[in-house]
Amino acid sequence: MATVHDSADAATAALRELLDLLAADAPAEELARPAARARAAGARPHEQRAVDEATRVAQDIHRTLTQRRRREAELAALFDTAGDLAALRDLDAVLRAIVHRARTLLGTDIAYLTLNDPVAGDTFMRVTSGSVSAKFQQLRLGMGEGLGGLVAQTARPYASTDYRTDRRFKHTGAIDEGVEEEGLLGILGVPLRVGRRVIGVLFAADRASRDFTPDAIALLTSLADHAAVAIDSARLLEETRTALVELNAANETARAHSEALHRAADAHDRLTDLVLRGGGVDDVAREIAALLDSGLAVHDADGTELARVGSVPVAPPGQGIEASRAGGRAVPVDGNWVCAVLAGPELLGSLLLTGRADLTAADRRLFERAGLVTALLLLLRRSVAEAENRVRGELLDDLLTGRRPGRHPDTGGLALRARRLDINLARPHAVLVLGCEPDVRSRLSAEAARRARALGGLAGARNGHTVLLAPTSDPGSLAHDLARELSCGFGTPTTIGAAGPVTGAERLPDAYDEARRCLEALEALGRTGEGAGLSELGFLGVLLGDRADITGYVDRVLGPVLRYDTQRGSELVRTLDAYYDHGASLARAKDVLHVHVNTVVQRLDRVAQLLGPDWNTPGRALEIQVALRLHRLARQRASG
Repeated sequence: MATVHDSADAATAALRELLDLLAADAPAEELARPAARARAAGARPHEQRAVDEATRVAQDIHRTLTQRRRREAELAALFDTAGDLAALRDLDAVLRAIVHRARTLLGTDIAYLTLNDPVAGDTFMRVTSGSVSAKFQQLRLGMGEGLGGLVAQTARPYASTDYRTDRRFKHTGAIDEGVEEEGLLGILGVPLRVGRRVIGVLFAADRASRDFTPDAIALLTSLADHAAVAIDSARLLEETRTALVELNAANETARAHSEALHRAADAHDRLTDLVLRGGGVDDVAREIAALLDSGLAVHDADGTELARVGSVPVAPPGQGIEASRAGGRAVPVDGNWVCAVLAGPELLGSLLLTGRADLTAADRRLFERAGLVTALLLLLRRSVAEAENRVRGELLDDLLTGRRPGRHPDTGGLALRARRLDINLARPHAVLVLGCEPDVRSRLSAEAARRARALGGLAGARNGHTVLLAPTSDPGSLAHDLARELSCGFGTPTTIGAAGPVTGAERLPDAYDEARRCLEALEALGRTGEGAGLSELGFLGVLLGDRADITGYVDRVLGPVLRYDTQRGSELVRTLDAYYDHGASLARAKDVLHVHVNTVVQRLDRVAQLLGPDWNTPGRALEIQVALRLHRLARQRASG
């Protein structure tokens, strides 16, 4: 008995120690120690399994917290950079801060920034962080030379896992010597753009091979955009100072211009502070509309309205957005102004300013800065949505794969996790499997996630398809309506197979399998772009369904004829049996029925009135024959 108590105490102590390590934010490798100690203390197998499972969960939590802290640090650095730009005083200090932040956020050994020299036709090193080579710090790259020269020439980001062996770039002796002396291998460079003009390149590099992810490229691109704004603003301030010294006659104009710049900086401060205090898109829209004394509409990249102040509903102008995106500036469109909201090259949405046919240069710049702050807000909002979608997607995946050989699914735990997301699995739910062309799958996943939140359900990706779990008692109608809306919205067919309704977590895996078979059946039948459940696929649905509703199928196909026979004592069903059993021959059917051929014709005319004029087409005839056989089988079973 003492051994049993010792074993239980060891397991309890291990779990307590595990919680203490999590609370203390201990390193991940230390989380494995409690399980090892419990095993050494002789914990019983089931207790040891519980400790091992708790250790795995603790390690998952530790990983998630680490990832979130890293993302929070990235967003905080972006907000800090925006604040620095709003209070711009020293260009060198801001550029050094941006380069330092690029190095810190991407975790690279060094970061550096080059500026283009239009007179010499090359690009030269301007600021470095972490560099130890004097030769490297004095490099000049001709346009098209090396990775940086190619970025400066093409205005496109480039990354190299190992620059020394990468033959995509034009290598020169000076560049290779500087890179070798610095010891660099992995290099990422993104352009600094002011409008359509490239003014330099921002780099992050490692002294070891590194494959830069799309997130890393997008982050460095955002910092590069900030740097470009800083350089542009600094040049404008310098122009103002020069004008004050050289042109006394333009003193009043220069003073007004300076005030406008300060107004823009103050507005940028106010907008950034609003974002940092947790303001939403509506709050930012109200602030921008008040600053510019106009109406404003904010749309996402798909044209969905996110906020609107002082304006009637208006669709975002596609050509205007593309023009603003290409030029990096706000552009006039039909008496309004539009500004693309960008994160590097990625379009996040647009701002549409109404009621202001003319904008001064200062107000135009303020409007463009508002687009930059809106981009930061939308990036933050997307980050939060992605985290929520991951949690919802993981729950959906667990619900759909609840059956595992040799063990029972933890339906109670799944239901509890669902309730935490305001999803009650005790209500009837449908499972929908959505299929589309590969090039729109990402858009379909995003739209499914949005629809899931609106419906109070879950969405995620599984086996190359998008899956939607939604509360409803009519899966077929939901699938039909959703397929029609998505097909129209995307401009390409979206096919949806549905199953349910079911209640309880334990029935969802079967419902998922049925919905997947329904999607495959729709595609096999050539009904792409449609949505339906198996019950709506006729006899094919009966064959594919695990919960075949034979009575319902017979009633859908033959119901009017059966009721007619019951009410009038006629023999329409018997006539159909004879007709089809003898090769659709009127002559042979009348011999079997012992009636005149005209009687057979009259009875079949009545069938046509009850079932529709297409009752004898190949497709309908097959349905009717299957239903007749199922009806005959049901009567035989009832009589037996």
